[in-house]
Amino acid sequence: MSQPIKVLVAGLGNMGRAHAMAYHNHPGYEIVGVVTRSKDSVPEGLGEYKHWSDFYDALEATKPDLASINTYSDSHADYAVAAMEAGAHVFIEKPLATSVADAERVVETAIRLSKKLVVGYILRHHPSWVRLIAEARALGGPYVFRMNLNQQSAGRFWRTHKTLMETTSPIVDCGVHYVDVMCQITDAKPVQVRGMGVRLTDEIAPEMYNYGHLQVMFDDGSVGWYEAAWGPMISETAFFVKDILTPKGSVSIVMDEGAKSSDHETHTKTDRIRIHRADLGGDGEFIHEDEMLSMEGEPGHDALCAREQDYVYRAIVEDVDLGRHMSDAIQSLRICLAADESIRTGKPVDL
Repeated sequence: MSQPIKVLVAGLGNMGRAHAMAYHNHPGYEIVGVVTRSKDSVPEGLGEYKHWSDFYDALEATKPDLASINTYSDSHADYAVAAMEAGAHVFIEKPLATSVADAERVVETAIRLSKKLVVGYILRHHPSWVRLIAEARALGGPYVFRMNLNQQSAGRFWRTHKTLMETTSPIVDCGVHYVDVMCQITDAKPVQVRGMGVRLTDEIAPEMYNYGHLQVMFDDGSVGWYEAAWGPMISETAFFVKDILTPKGSVSIVMDEGAKSSDHETHTKTDRIRIHRADLGGDGEFIHEDEMLSMEGEPGHDALCAREQDYVYRAIVEDVDLGRHMSDAIQSLRICLAADESIRTGKPVDL
């Protein structure tokens, strides 16, 4: 493009700030405004940009080419549809929406108006996670997926988690990332979802839970579980499990000792990938030693956000087909919302 893409950034929390800095540093973008609830919440480095407290007012005033939506998830669908109706492409943080119907409404709007819609599945832009998926696919299924991301939180982190849980449970907010990884590996159709959850604090609504566990079954025989928990009572023990079992062996992410669950760098960092092969020799012992792949030099959290926003830029200027990307976003959300339904009803959900 001869002119930079004009971007309006809504929401400047942890993810929104990182995305805004990516636009700030990218020669192909021009930030035309930021939206937060108050001017005082604008992070250092972004104070030069015009501020609005109302997204719709900012949308009308700035007429952006791209709306970057990093607000709480209950606003995602309405903001995205309004932005596309106003002529903008959309980047939207996960989850795409708080219901499958709203997610489908957003995708249908993007298709109808020929607008680009990129959902913030940041692990898709992480070279180490791309390698993990490739190694698992090379081993072949059926697969057993063992994954979690538990976060021990206090202070401002716990306040943020409590605000998120006003509308979205941990199993949905975080689970869409890792269910998306499962679906990329197996390519099979998910057929049933089960869930269980527990409310471990009186500081959230009676109908909400801060510990959740989902199980998903696929039509190729693969199965997977994902666990997510937030709060000051959450253990640091085994808080980051990323383990994929197959008939021919396993692929795992090995975290360094001393990693903290509250560190956002930990949420995307891989450190090392362990590849185990199940082949046995004539003596019944393993033929191969486990292979350890060092991921030294992998991008940090903000660098990953920069990669993601460069992908958004290329999707717009190169007219990348995002059909599979959008359908995958709906599928991972559908699975996580089915788990939420199962937790609340006590019954499995057939997809």
